[in-house]
Parts: sequence; structure tokens; C-alpha cells
Amino acid sequence: MCGIVGYTGYRDVVSVIFKGLTNLEYRGYDSAGMAIRDEGEIKIYKTLGKLINLKNELESKRSEIKNPTAGIGHIRWATHGSPSLVNAHPHTCSCGKLVVVHNGIIENYKELREKLIQKGCNFRSQTDTETIAHLVADEYSLCKNLELAVRNSVKKLQGAYAICVMHKDVPDLIIGARKHAPMLVGIGDGENFIASDTPAIIEFTKKTIYLDDNEIAVITKDNVKITDIEGNIVEKKVEILPWEPIALSKLGFKHFMLKEIYEQSDVIRNVLNGKLYDIDAPINLNEVKLDKEILKKLNKIEIIACGTSLHAALVGKYIIEDLAGISVEVEASSEYIYRKTTTDSSTLVIGVSQSGETADTITAIKQAKEKKAHVLIITNRPDSNMARLADSLIPVNAGIEVSVAATKSYTAQLISFYLLAIQLAEIKGNCDKSYLKNIKHELIQIPTKIEEILSNTSEIQECARKFSSFKNFIYIARGINLATALEGALKLKEISYINATGYAAGELKHGPIAMLDETMPVLSILIPGGITYEKILSNSEEAKARNAKLIALTSSDDKNIETIFDVVIKIPKVSEILSPTITCVPLQLLAYYIAEFLGKDVDQPRNLAKSVTVE
Repeated sequence: MCGIVGYTGYRDVVSVIFKGLTNLEYRGYDSAGMAIRDEGEIKIYKTLGKLINLKNELESKRSEIKNPTAGIGHIRWATHGSPSLVNAHPHTCSCGKLVVVHNGIIENYKELREKLIQKGCNFRSQTDTETIAHLVADEYSLCKNLELAVRNSVKKLQGAYAICVMHKDVPDLIIGARKHAPMLVGIGDGENFIASDTPAIIEFTKKTIYLDDNEIAVITKDNVKITDIEGNIVEKKVEILPWEPIALSKLGFKHFMLKEIYEQSDVIRNVLNGKLYDIDAPINLNEVKLDKEILKKLNKIEIIACGTSLHAALVGKYIIEDLAGISVEVEASSEYIYRKTTTDSSTLVIGVSQSGETADTITAIKQAKEKKAHVLIITNRPDSNMARLADSLIPVNAGIEVSVAATKSYTAQLISFYLLAIQLAEIKGNCDKSYLKNIKHELIQIPTKIEEILSNTSEIQECARKFSSFKNFIYIARGINLATALEGALKLKEISYINATGYAAGELKHGPIAMLDETMPVLSILIPGGITYEKILSNSEEAKARNAKLIALTSSDDKNIETIFDVVIKIPKVSEILSPTITCVPLQLLAYYIAEFLGKDVDQPRNLAKSVTVE
């Protein structure tokens, strides 16, 4: 889950690579490093911790960098080897002439390492990446051709990798290779780029080539050559990136997370645009290739996802079963890939991922395709690996999300599931038309209701201040908002490091109630008019009887609510089936304000990275 940037061209190499790393810092911040080709030498700079430390190191050494012409950089999220200077990238071979940066996990690195040690290679780090450096150097010593040496080396690697390689004896040449980890090439005029994600290059070029598995890019400032692993030339399409550099600006907000929370109403409008334009017209999901004939053959739907996307999937299960009457199973991708599933050609498999590069979900999708399932991908990145694997695609159009904690992409995924569920119901024709029409009508109003929440956050901030000193939290809900409780608890854990857990409210007395006392706040999600409202109210009373501090998230006007709960966070009135689209917003804000009161790093919480590209 590391970030990689490579550049050769006429610009200031150090500045270009550093800017690219800055835009990739969401992918890891345990350490950072850069290798620069300068006046016939390769100079390496590495620091522990966040990128600012590398910036300070480079500024202190700037006088020794004379005329750089090419370079590769890396921001690390540790997998093999603890965060330390010796484990930071770039890594070199024994003689120091060859440098490599790497994202992924090499599964057979121990076996390769032992063979290389026997050949006299001197290992310094505990990383799997250093094995690549020695391996390529060993191959280069035999053939004296860096491109061939990389090809021969990657054939011996097992696992996932995106790598960039430079060698002192081969001026201004960068070679990249990938397998099961994202990598792209940016095309310029008299300059070229290579990176693990598009934010690294969008300030410099919008022309890009996406590498596929087992492809190798050979890059100079004037030329890009793509080959397969055997050296055969591969003709690749140059694509235009859909984003502008301003997407990476905070626009006056203190943190990207807060900016992205406030963008959610517009994001929902973007998702709905062109898909739901008339409540009397059918939902229009052009890229979803599901018709009545396919639906007739469906036995079930399987939704696979991780983290926040898994919570969106749980909402998706609820509304698809409710509206379309199709049986839905939801499973974490990391569990799906290690068991024998009943997936077959009569199964619709839905993969959900913000980045479209989540390693576990990609593996699960590939397994499903091998079993002839129709694969539908819901992602924020239509340029991603998962999107390229899709039989059908729903791009959620949330724009670049920089903060590690997902907010606007989650809401966009929810809206996409509502559109999908309505379309499935319309195709099957088994749901009351007036019911669907009412849902569509209210769906259009959701952005305005979110703006109403965002226009006055004072009670949420006050709640955050009141509860920021607590070490544990419980979130409870029933039915469709159980996923909201799980997501709210996850947000609090991610950015404040408070131990928060979401529970089905009815399960509280089956064990968790033992933890309740005055030190354990309980947040209840109550939507009046829903079938679970009275039951959750009763569960909240049970928590109050154990001296727990109570918070209500509700649209209820019932005055008795204020006598039961210590704090009431009000939301606009909404039907229960659509309530997850707005109940998530106050919980995002609550987590944000608590984390800010505690002085946490909101956008880059410890131990986390935005895109989990390793299993």
C-alpha cells in the first residue's frame, strides 16, 4: 500500500517527485525516500515518518544536488520489516549502482534471498523489496541489459508487485513492472512519468497509459515502450484522466476529511444525474448489463467488499432484498477468497471498492469470474483494475477522495445501491410502482437534507466535546441502520483511536450489556415511523438502567426522547429505507470533531493507508 513516483524530463526532478509523493501520501507514511540520478551518480535520500521529514532532508542537502535528470520516489506503509531508516525505500544492490522502489508483497522472497546470499549478496534490511534489488542486479551482471534483467527477474517473483528500477550505468532510464498492484505511465512532451496512482501526475499531465499484469514499461524523457514479460511490444491506449488538480486542494477547509464530508450533497447529485431524472421514468444505469433474461437465471446475489465498502454492501443487501426480492449474501472479500463458495453462472457478484484496487476484492472478483458469474463493480475509480474486470460497472462519481477515512465515497456507494435496487425492481416488475416512485421522489431530496445537517453542526460539535474523553463507545441500531452503526463506530476508531463497536440493538443484552456503566456511552440510531423504532427505544432504556450515557441520532419530535437521552442529535425527517443516506453524515462529523478535539491526525491516521493493495 505504498506510493511510487518516477520522473525523467526537463523539470526540476526533485520537485516533481516530491509533489507526486505529496499527492500519494494517503497511501502510506511510515517512511519516505527518493533516488536521484545526478551528474552520473545515483543519490539516495531517506527519512522516517511523514513526507515533511523527507522535505527537510532534501532542503538540507539541496546544495549537493546539481543537475538531476531522472528519479524515483516512494512513500511507505510497512508490510515486511518495521518502519525504520534501513527498511525505507529506495533499496539498492550490494554495489549501490541499482535502486528499486516497490509496492506489494513478494511471497517467495525468503527463498530468493537465501540463493542471493549464497552468491555473495549483502542484505541490509528486513524487507522483501531488497530481494528485488539484488535479483535484478544479479541478472544485470549476466546480460548487461537492464530491460532484460528486469524481465528475467520478475519471472522469478511470486506475489504482488509494482516496481520502478534505475541503474547508474544506464542514464535516464526508468523501468517499471507490475503484477497484482497498480501502476500507470504519464505521457508528457519531453518528459514522462510513472506512478502507482493518478494523483501523482495530474498536476503535470492528463495523458496516461495503464499497465496490465505482467507488463513492463521502459521510460526515457522522449519515449515510452510497453512490452509483455517476454519482451513483445504491447500497443496501449493513451487515456485522458478525468480529474483536475484542484481536486487535491482543501479549498479552505482545515482537513480533507471535513471538505469531503461537505462535498457529499453535490456528490449525490452527480451520482443521480442522468440516472434518475424523472420519477416516472425507469432508472438509467447504462453500464449495468442486466436484463430480464439474466435476472431470470439469477439464483442469488453475492456482494463482496472490505471496510467501509462492506458497510455500504450491507445496506445494499437490505434494499435489494426489500425492493427486488432477490436473495443477497454479503461477505468480506478477505473471507470469501479462502473458502469454497457456491458461486456459479447463475450468481450476480457485486464487488465494491472506493479505489478499485483493493487486493482482496480483486482476488475475489477473479475467482467469481472463473466460476462464470456476472461481475458488477461499484467503484469511485472507473480507471481501476476492478473496473477493467467488470462485466457491468457503476462508477460512483465521488471525485478524488484524499482523506484515509472514507466519507463521500461511502455515501456515493449507498446512492448507487439504491439506484441498482430500484432498477432491478423495475426490471423484475415485482414491486409496487407507487412505492418505488415515492422512494425516487425522496431520493432526489436527500442532498438538500444533508445540506440542512451541514448548515448547523453546533450540537454535533458540542456532543463531540462532551464525549471526547471517553475511551470506549457503543453504537446500536436495527434493520437497515445496523450498517450505519458499524460505519459510525469504524469512523470513530479510524481517526480518534477510541475503541468503538457497532451492535444490532437486540444483541446488546446477549453479552455486550455486561460492559455498560457510566464510562460507556451508547449512541442509538432511531428513525420514527420505522418498524424498529420502539424496539431500539426499549434497548436504549435498558442501557440507561445500567448508567450508560446515552446519545440519540433521530428525526423524532417525541419530547420523551430528551428525558431518556443525555444528548439528542436531530436530523431531518426521512423514511426508514432511505435513512442510511443521511444518518451517516452526523456520525462522520462526530468522529471528525472528536478526533480534532483530541489533536489526532485526521487525514492520515496511524497504521492506515487509503488503498489496501496487498492481501
